[in-house]
Order: sequence, then C-alpha cells, then structure tokens
Amino acid sequence: DIKAIASVADDIRPLAPVVVDAVYAKLFEFDVTKKFFVPKNDGFEGEAPTSLEDLTLDHPQIKFRKDFLGKYLNKILTGPYDDRFLRYLDWVAKIHTDTPDKKSKINVDYIHINALMGYVESILVGAVVNMGYEKEKEHAVLLAFNKLLWIQNDYFAKYYCNPSTIGRDRVKSESCLARLATPASILPLTVGALAGAIGVFYALQRK
Repeated sequence: DIKAIASVADDIRPLAPVVVDAVYAKLFEFDVTKKFFVPKNDGFEGEAPTSLEDLTLDHPQIKFRKDFLGKYLNKILTGPYDDRFLRYLDWVAKIHTDTPDKKSKINVDYIHINALMGYVESILVGAVVNMGYEKEKEHAVLLAFNKLLWIQNDYFAKYYCNPSTIGRDRVKSESCLARLATPASILPLTVGALAGAIGVFYALQRK
C-alpha cells in the first residue's frame, strides 16, 4: 500500500490546491458546516470573523485552514508512514473535537467530519481514475488510499466515542456502539463506505 501511494504521489500532489479549493467551496455551501470556521482556530494569530456574513473564502482564517488541509494532503501522500505519522493522524482527529487540552472550543459534529472525508476520498478516486494508469496499478492505488482514509476515520471515531472528550452534555453512560448506531453516525459511515466502494468498482470495471 505504501509503495502504491508513493508511485502516484508526484502525479497527485500538484492537484492538492484544486482539492483544497473544492473542499472549502463545498463546506461553504451550507451554514451548518460553514459555521465551524467562525470561531478562532488554534494557531491562527489574526482577527477571527465575527459572523457567517463576515466569513468568506478569502478571509485570512480560511486561508490559514486551507494551508492546513494542503499540508495534510501532502503529508498523506509523502509519509513517512511510521509511528510519528500515526500520531499526526491522531492529532488531526483530536483538534476537531472539544478536548480539555485544546485552546479553542471548536467541536465539529461527526456526521460532518465523516461526510467530508467521504468527499475528499471521492475527489482522490476521481483523480486516480483519470490518470490513465494500468488497471493493476490503479486498483492497488485506490485500495491503498481507501485503507489510509479509513485509518484516519478510526482516529476520529476514537474521540467521538469517548465521553470524556466530547458530548459532555450527553448521557455519560451511553456506549460507543450506541453512538455509532445512531442515524447521525450511520449516514457518514455509509458515505465513507460508498466512496471506497466506488473506487473499487471503477477499478474492477476497467479490468
């Protein structure tokens, strides 16, 4: 899987800015996702927007967030895929939840995070499919990206299933399985699964 991703990294990396712009354009289509970019982000030293109306794709805080997503895409394309990389994936998941040791109180709902990951994967699938690779290579690359993004999803689930880091206003005794069995969690999980399945489907159809 690592070799498969490395074999296409140089081809996919130039597309990162296009992916970033597409992701944020999609997030800005809905107030329910756009609102998470109003509070000041950790590490951003400029003035945060005061309202949804004040928030545009050209706002300095959005440029800051776009840089973050761009670095994330480059990181998953280049690795190295070691313990430090896994800690990075864990950190990415952690900063999107209301953890006690985080300065900001941004807490993105799991349904939106998971739908976002499904959207990012669908863009990657489209990019790989349109590269014109040999069928065997394309299949290997799609499976590798699918595995990698599901590992990232596992780290998100780690925090969204932990009552000590999120959902303090909910019943603390609610089990992780019960949380993931709710409609709000099943939908994004399904989106992610479908995105991966689409990649495999395209690969098989090209055989």
